[in-house]
Amino acid sequence: MEHGPDSVAMASQPLDSLFAAIGGTAGGLSDAEADARLRRCGANDLSTVRRRPLWLQFLDRLHNPLLIILLLASGFSAAAGDLYSFAIVVVIVLVSVVLDFVQEVRANSTIDDLRRSVALRAKVLRDGQERELPVERLVPGDVVRLVAGDLVPADGRLIEARDLFVNQALLTGEPYPAEKQAGDVPHAADPGEATNSLFMGTSVISGTGRAVILRTGRATLLGGMAHSLTAPPPATDFEIGVRHFGLLILRVTVFLVLFVLLANVLFHRPWLESLMFAVALAVGLTPELLPMVVTVTLARGALRLAERKVIVKRLTALHNLGAMDVLCTDKTGTLTEARIRLVRHIDVQGRESDEVFRLAWLNSRFESGIRSPLDEAILEHGTPDATGWRKLDEVPFDFERRRVSVLLERSGEHLLIVKGAPEDVLRLSTHREPVAGQPSVFDDEAKARAMALFEGLGEDGFRVLAIASRVVGPDQTEARITDETELVFAGFAAFLDPPKADAAAAVHALSKAGVAVKILTGDNDRVTRHVCRDLRIPVTGLITGDELRAMSEEALRVRLAKVNVFCRLSPPQKQRVLLALKQRGHAVGFLGDGINDAAALHAADVGISVDGAADVAKDAASLILLEHDLTVIHSGVLEGRRTVENVTKYILMGSSSNFGNMLSMAGAALVLPFLPMLPIQVLLNNLLYDASEIGIPFDRVDPETITRPVRWNMDLIHRFMLVLGPVSSLFDFLTFYALLTLFDAGEALFQTGWFVESLATQALIIFVIRTRRSPLVSRPHPLLAALSVGMVLLAAVLPLSPLGPLFGFVALPPAYFAFLAVTVVAYLVLAEGVKRLFYRRFGRPARQGRMEGAAVGRVHRGAPERPDRLTHDA
Repeated sequence: MEHGPDSVAMASQPLDSLFAAIGGTAGGLSDAEADARLRRCGANDLSTVRRRPLWLQFLDRLHNPLLIILLLASGFSAAAGDLYSFAIVVVIVLVSVVLDFVQEVRANSTIDDLRRSVALRAKVLRDGQERELPVERLVPGDVVRLVAGDLVPADGRLIEARDLFVNQALLTGEPYPAEKQAGDVPHAADPGEATNSLFMGTSVISGTGRAVILRTGRATLLGGMAHSLTAPPPATDFEIGVRHFGLLILRVTVFLVLFVLLANVLFHRPWLESLMFAVALAVGLTPELLPMVVTVTLARGALRLAERKVIVKRLTALHNLGAMDVLCTDKTGTLTEARIRLVRHIDVQGRESDEVFRLAWLNSRFESGIRSPLDEAILEHGTPDATGWRKLDEVPFDFERRRVSVLLERSGEHLLIVKGAPEDVLRLSTHREPVAGQPSVFDDEAKARAMALFEGLGEDGFRVLAIASRVVGPDQTEARITDETELVFAGFAAFLDPPKADAAAAVHALSKAGVAVKILTGDNDRVTRHVCRDLRIPVTGLITGDELRAMSEEALRVRLAKVNVFCRLSPPQKQRVLLALKQRGHAVGFLGDGINDAAALHAADVGISVDGAADVAKDAASLILLEHDLTVIHSGVLEGRRTVENVTKYILMGSSSNFGNMLSMAGAALVLPFLPMLPIQVLLNNLLYDASEIGIPFDRVDPETITRPVRWNMDLIHRFMLVLGPVSSLFDFLTFYALLTLFDAGEALFQTGWFVESLATQALIIFVIRTRRSPLVSRPHPLLAALSVGMVLLAAVLPLSPLGPLFGFVALPPAYFAFLAVTVVAYLVLAEGVKRLFYRRFGRPARQGRMEGAAVGRVHRGAPERPDRLTHDA
């Protein structure tokens, strides 16, 4: 990290002095020098927590207070002569921690690789050549080139700028774009006055620029505020649900441990052994595997999505994707091919006009702001004679004016050319280009004919821009918004963007999956209706930007249920629609790729962008599509639901089995004259149980469980725990009775028998809990099945092995295994019956009166209902 004056102070000195001070040139750095500076200054990122070495991350896992108490207690036991118990406890603890650590490290490594694949990149001069590099590799002295849509990657001083406007509200609070120039500003005191400086985290609205980097990473102005600006976002209901589950089990564990410890003290049992047992019990009941299961499951989901060309930047977005029931998307590139072609350039009479094309081409050629696909289509259409024209100034495009103006000069003539939304350009025009001679007055009748021509083009599916111009005085060298009046209307440029052949099928698939698709576009309603008609997508309701502007929040929320198309929206209006949907209780996704989409991407529960999007859009998104395709989003939705379903399996397992263990341990502590299990047996039981659950992130899910949006419902999870937990305890108590009466078990035999029965019931119940179907019909992943059955067999064989005595086990009589087989089968059959009754009572389908899948989604049929299932939003 660099130290010394901040970026504003450095940029106040002349450019030559500045280059001398930082040891750079306008031609950039060499790769060797840049690498040396990268090692000295560190990566150009604002991470408040650097990734620690793996050995330190491993030691962090041993900071668990329960593990420390357990190791201390076993240390006291070793001091008293019980070295075997101490060694075994240490080995079990280490194996358990390594098991968790390796799985989570591998998952995090996978996610890091995926994030790097879509990391923001900057255009940098290295060794005299411009190349694209990840922004984290930028160093002081690098020279970068910036265009509209880029995020400024670090603090820098402008070397050159052309019509450069930057949004720096993040630092200054000023909502309006700030114009930047490359000249010296010797007395700047703050970012607002430093008109020759760019700052990390701001974004380029229009124009182009070249800048030398002065400060990177935490040394930037934004880095100085990183403690507040990089604060974690509000927790999702996925994170809240997992946290609540952990706290629930923790409360249960604390109560049980205190109860067992008190009971042992009252019965005058050895205090050290009682303490070790209580702490071991706490370790065994604490869901320490939960973070690993969540991380690995989400990472597996992200990896599967990467295979489908969807990169997950934030893991928790997978849950929001699974919960999403409304997807808002633009029309271009989603419902259409985004292969826009200029097919007509016509005057107000509807005749082909070379002059209209020439003016449109000049405007697009000299525009330096946001270059849209329409501009690219104009430039690709041909090259008219533009000899002698040079640019003087520009009024950049913005989404309120919906037009762009360039001021050009040739042979002393100064011409302002305006291109933009037809409604606005027609309103600002007072004259029109005649076939020959001077411009004629553009009266109301002529405007009405022009408007009818525009509407007819829209009805035929054309996207339309209006072209106008105005000759200004020879002394005028700056363009202003106020110049966009008394224009001479030239005509229209009409574009075609053919609908995607598979768009209707993708919309229908999302609808069938319970996700309504709503179109939020800046295009006009006629073009949008034409595209929907071609794709056989009914328009159930339509609101324009003008109508939305006059609508109250209450009226908008009422209309949302029936409206599926919003046209002529500005960026704030897109954000308003999203927030209104969220206020109605929907989980909302937004697919966007432009500068104007950043606010909506931030506001959505799931921000989705594409790999070729503007930097500000990619930075705001949680998921990046490598292909602009709704079909890919449908796959992502299903993967998100599958991920949450697999995490839910572990939570249902942990809640029911831990609650059952609490009841069993409480009963055993009251009636037995000895500990029901030795501390090392409790730890070994926990280790084998954890090992049996490693396969959960890889497990299959039943198709019907992912047909509707999935949300956490902790109330139903609590109910599941209270219903299934006692069933487990019932068979524990049956085992207690059989061991004490049928097998006349002493302390060692009792502990061995319950160890085997406890692990068998805990590990095998996954086959019942993992599905709402019959376990005989729904097949688990082979890894999960092998681990679950394998751990049970290991537990059964262990007492017969040479290792058995080390854990205090004794050989079990053959008759006990017959009893165990009958008991486990009976337990699984009863648990299956209770599960079915539970789902019949609490998991019945419920009509969703507010379901807005009736929107775009109903291509051929009505939107199906969402069932009120265990992890679904009731």
